[in-house]
Amino acid sequence: MELYKVETLLEKYFEGETTLNDEQELQDYFASPEVAPHLQQYASLFNHFAVAKVQQFKQEIPAFEISTVENRNKKRNLVWVSIAASVVVLMGIGTYMYYDSEPVTENKDLGTYDDPELAFKATQKALSLLSNNVNVGIESVQYIEEYQIAKNKVFRKEKNKSGGI
Repeated sequence: MELYKVETLLEKYFEGETTLNDEQELQDYFASPEVAPHLQQYASLFNHFAVAKVQQFKQEIPAFEISTVENRNKKRNLVWVSIAASVVVLMGIGTYMYYDSEPVTENKDLGTYDDPELAFKATQKALSLLSNNVNVGIESVQYIEEYQIAKNKVFRKEKNKSGGI
């Protein structure tokens, strides 16, 4: 086979545009002893395909058993046991929920105050707690800002040393 034709078929093969006849020609070429040195790398690929065609699966697949009356009865029993187990589990969950639940009492205390002084003190206490937590968060942000400033100073110095801005 001409070298030009083999190279063209290889290009078509790797593009996925070859026919079965083209692929057979490539396999025949690479099976021959006259393979061009620069195409030798593809010989193992096409020789592998030739070997794979010849290989056969020799392990036997066991035949399925014909379902007997005994097997059917076992399956039915298994189904009934599964249903019974499900019912027992559901009854257990229901019993637990029934005896464990506390009676719901209507609580009309919505956190309201009749005395304005008590309401004012409770509001101040809540806002103070909120303020303390916000201040902790702000302190963390200030540390991050200090880190950013220090980082910018370091990197500006390095840029100036290396000829940057």
